Amino acid sequence: MSPRLRAAERGRAVLALAILVGVLLAAGCGSRLPESDFERRDGRGPGPGPRTTEPVKVGIITSATSPVGGSAFTGPRDGARAYFDALNAKGGLGGRKVEVVTCDDGGSGVGSNECVQRLVQKEKVFALVAGASLDYAGAPQVAKAGVPDIGGQPVGPAYDTYPHLYGIYGSLAPRDGGDPGWGGELYGGTEVYRYFKREQGARRAAVVSYNQSASAAYARLVSRGLKKEGYEVVTEQVDFALPNFRAVAADLRAQKVDLVFDAMDTHGNAQLCEAIDEAKVKLTAKVTNVQNWSSAVPDEYKNSPRCRNELWATGSSRNYEDTSHPQVRAFRAAMKRTEAGKKQLSQWQLEGWAAAMWFSDAARSCGDRLTRACVERYMERDKPYTARGLLLPVSFQKRSKPPEERRTCLSVARWRDGDGWVGQGGDMDRNCFTVPQLGYRP
Repeated sequence: MSPRLRAAERGRAVLALAILVGVLLAAGCGSRLPESDFERRDGRGPGPGPRTTEPVKVGIITSATSPVGGSAFTGPRDGARAYFDALNAKGGLGGRKVEVVTCDDGGSGVGSNECVQRLVQKEKVFALVAGASLDYAGAPQVAKAGVPDIGGQPVGPAYDTYPHLYGIYGSLAPRDGGDPGWGGELYGGTEVYRYFKREQGARRAAVVSYNQSASAAYARLVSRGLKKEGYEVVTEQVDFALPNFRAVAADLRAQKVDLVFDAMDTHGNAQLCEAIDEAKVKLTAKVTNVQNWSSAVPDEYKNSPRCRNELWATGSSRNYEDTSHPQVRAFRAAMKRTEAGKKQLSQWQLEGWAAAMWFSDAARSCGDRLTRACVERYMERDKPYTARGLLLPVSFQKRSKPPEERRTCLSVARWRDGDGWVGQGGDMDRNCFTVPQLGYRP
């Protein structure tokens, strides 16, 4: 297969990564209550009905097979299933087991719509939980059906667009089913760049991208945020089909860059790191995102030991390696009993676990009167949710205007061979900055 054909196969992977990281910058919080509270306990019609011990059926939609690769999107699903298995072993929700129905959308919009139709119309799930789709084309159907979608990964703007959808990081947007965010614009803060400048002394940053539209657009957004925080910014772009990472690495060394961000897929990152090692570029940090925060680092970066140990990840959830925290210990113990957890652990698995916990806490708040409306009232309450300390405080509000600045906290970890991901910057609840919010179009 020619290099350009291989590059074409990776095209959607780059697009997914660029969309994912861009949306992860979005500010949190916003939603609307359902039109009515007149539902049965299973959420399928009017009237409270008699008490039941029937299972509570939830659906998980995942791009388990997609152009991005077999394991790229499965972490949230695996973490959620581990939580529900542990919950059912303790009796479930008030004596009702949670029945999990999964669907692989294949990473396509057609597959997404088919999964939504099967789970919502045929399986009649009460809610969707911990979704992770490359193309969440079925989101309008979910919103129209009034099915709560809790703790999904925002790989695209759906969770900042539609009512009844509650992304894992929250949303401040109106979410009325019209344009994403505010008039088609989402907003993200500069806290990551502020952290590395203030806490690590970084001053000159490089942003590496492909000459591909989604990659280049995200690179421009990162560059804008870095400049807002006062960095000297070096931009590097490589050919999508035949990237010359050696030339990039040589220029990084010549420019004395101390911080590297990118808008590329994992394969491109691994190649870049190999070139950085060959050129003996010394960095303060090679910054990656929550999707790559996993125990697979030694395999993915096996040919670049120096760059591998300069990998840093940032996010909005507690490091899955932080075994000092009781909820992290519970997560890890449950994952060890699963086939996925025996292979690797990841931050997305932990966030899937937190999403399942979130749904379960919302369902418990309803007592014997489990309705979708009751669950959504819990999701939209004034008190932010933390999944017992696994998430930075998350809430859903409806703001007519985006904030100009926000106080935002940050979870930070650095990879160390032998130790895994080591937490940095102290506890995430105190690693906080008041930063400007920059608008961008998804």
